[in-house]
Amino acid sequence: MIQLYFDSRIMHSTLLCWSQIIFHIALHFIVPAIVALVFFRPQWQKAYFIMIATMLVDIDHLLATPIYNPGRCSIGFHPLHTIIPIVIYALMCLVPKRPVRLIGIGLIIHMLLDGIDCLSM
Repeated sequence: MIQLYFDSRIMHSTLLCWSQIIFHIALHFIVPAIVALVFFRPQWQKAYFIMIATMLVDIDHLLATPIYNPGRCSIGFHPLHTIIPIVIYALMCLVPKRPVRLIGIGLIIHMLLDGIDCLSM
């Protein structure tokens, strides 16, 4: 007969990890929605869509092995999450043309949320 060993500490740690991942991903949708509704009210849906589209910046995760590692900070590790691109994203926020500004804002929100995630590691 096979006996299964159950350790509640491992189960709690796994659930905590998954809840942090889900919360982190949810923030990537919630924060841009709040920004769009507060600052771009007349065209909030367009602003929200553009900011959500900036999550494509995570395509650089495909260059890493493993692609996702919950214990790895993406800031400074992935190419599009390093200081030079982040400075460019910040400068994009200053461009008066709306799509460029919204892309910059979406990318900065993304980097800030990833940075906050790094602090919790």
